[in-house]
Amino acid sequence: MSDVTAPRKAANFGPSVLRILALMRPDRARMTFVLFLAALGVAAQVVAPKILGSATDVIFDGILGKSMPEGVSKAQAVEGLRQQGQGKIADVLAGSGAQPGAGIDFHQLSMVLLLVGVLYVAGFFFNWSQGYITGGVTQRGMYRLREAVQAKLDRLPLKYFDSTSRGDVLSRVTNDIDNLAQTLNQTLTQLLMSVLTVVGVLVMMFSISPLLALIALVTIPVAAVITALIAKRSQNHFMNQWKDTGLLNGHVEEMFTGHEIVKVYGQQDAALATFDEQNERVYQASARAQFLSGVMQPAMQFVSNLNYVAIAVVGGLRVASGAISIGDVQAFIQYSRQFTQPLAQIGGMINILQSGVASAERVFEILDAEEEGAEPVPGERPEVVRGRVEFDHVSFRYEEETPLIDDLSLVAEPGQTVAIVGPTGAGKTTLVNLVMRFYDINAGQIRLDGVDTAKMNRAELRRNFGMVLQDAWLFGGTIRENLTYGAPNATEQEIIAAAEVTHVDHFVRALPDGYDTVLDENGSSLSVGQRQLMTIARAFLADPSVLILDEATSSVDTRTEVLIRQAMDRLRQSRTSFVIAHRLSTIRDAEVIVVMRDGKIVEKGNHDELLEANGFYAELYNSQFAQATV
Repeated sequence: MSDVTAPRKAANFGPSVLRILALMRPDRARMTFVLFLAALGVAAQVVAPKILGSATDVIFDGILGKSMPEGVSKAQAVEGLRQQGQGKIADVLAGSGAQPGAGIDFHQLSMVLLLVGVLYVAGFFFNWSQGYITGGVTQRGMYRLREAVQAKLDRLPLKYFDSTSRGDVLSRVTNDIDNLAQTLNQTLTQLLMSVLTVVGVLVMMFSISPLLALIALVTIPVAAVITALIAKRSQNHFMNQWKDTGLLNGHVEEMFTGHEIVKVYGQQDAALATFDEQNERVYQASARAQFLSGVMQPAMQFVSNLNYVAIAVVGGLRVASGAISIGDVQAFIQYSRQFTQPLAQIGGMINILQSGVASAERVFEILDAEEEGAEPVPGERPEVVRGRVEFDHVSFRYEEETPLIDDLSLVAEPGQTVAIVGPTGAGKTTLVNLVMRFYDINAGQIRLDGVDTAKMNRAELRRNFGMVLQDAWLFGGTIRENLTYGAPNATEQEIIAAAEVTHVDHFVRALPDGYDTVLDENGSSLSVGQRQLMTIARAFLADPSVLILDEATSSVDTRTEVLIRQAMDRLRQSRTSFVIAHRLSTIRDAEVIVVMRDGKIVEKGNHDELLEANGFYAELYNSQFAQATV
């Protein structure tokens, strides 16, 4: 089973957020415009309640003025009320704009309501515009992030993929980036709007009543404490959620890829038990994270309600004393809602951000992974590539304390076929990986036509190699696209010629769409032998100077093996070839056979010479024929 090292806790929340925002840097002009639009939208929404409060005052003053007799002044009416012992009503009348005998001024009321309507429409337009622009900025940022991740994956050494679950890498590249994109879409605009709304509403509240504004400000520290407590606990669960999702994806990918083997060995129940266990961990982490995230909104709503009650009581007393108009109290109550609502939104968005930042850090771990060594600038290259490959006292180890290849020297002359044989773990595949610099050697030199490969650009070096592996790799696309993968500019005649030489043409023409037949990502509609022949045709069409054949006939029947050997014989003509084979009968005609054991060359020569020496090669060869006889 694949294992994934648990990612570190997202302790770098602030720096990670800044790094996420840096993805938007190329769109900073748009973001500046978004900030301007958001400020206009918030201004329209913040000013509207104050103006709407004046409409309430117009109605209240009209009703109050209509209830008083005409012909007296406002001062006389107030004095009369005080003499009648109605001091509170007198205070209200004194603080109002009512005029005795005057009713509701409907013209003024209609103008106020029209202005409020215009402000709300303008606010909607500004908010919609900045939301639309922000969405585009976010998606462009994610586009650049996906590009950066793909480019990074191309620069990562082979050892990274050897030590990391493919399912977890896929989860980071797909699920985590999608979660980050969704997080930014949900929070970037709202967070900006919420912060601006809090600032704008505070300004308006202080302009109406400093006392009530101070009461409303009590909400901020309470909200900050609640947010900090919940966010601190939820972050671990969000990290576990995405870590466990990666593990689950890795398990599903493994079981799907090897579903036939799982069934053959009757391991469906064990696979299901592992799935259930990992699925339960995803469920538990997700449930805890979502529960804590869900607590935030009700908690902030509770604080908002307490704040509302306090403002309503104190505001009512201030109206009764004539210190403030009823319209201003109405506006202030609206502002209190506008004030606490963005605080609650900020609290909720911080929890969403926790999930997004947890995903972002998993993606950043890929971007921060150690890359292949720096390319030489400028890179050297042979004047003419003839295919001479020389190993000069090469030493290599995967782990510092575990030597694998030690002081190995070998020369493959142009056009020679060098067969590499030996027991499992002897270093055969490692040797060809070193030739193409999938790994860098620890000591010595590997030279291609006299040029040290460490001084060559990797892409330039690998352009001279063709490779046919034991596992035939085909991708989703047409047969023609698969064949031309290493030679995209090949002509139709060249494609058909390569297919004919490698025994591919006859079965391709039998397919309904011929070379335009679409294969799935595994080429499962073809047999194992047909897939292997296609990879040989692909290498033939690429026309490399050096060819590497790694167990290319190990998983096919005898008749198909004969076809593949014939195709490989044609492919090897005039090319330097490294052939790794367990079936020693397939490499009898090789000019040089290298026998490896424990990372060292223990024998070297042609087939007859090695049999005559009666050493380790003869022992391997005879044991295979003895097994065949048995």
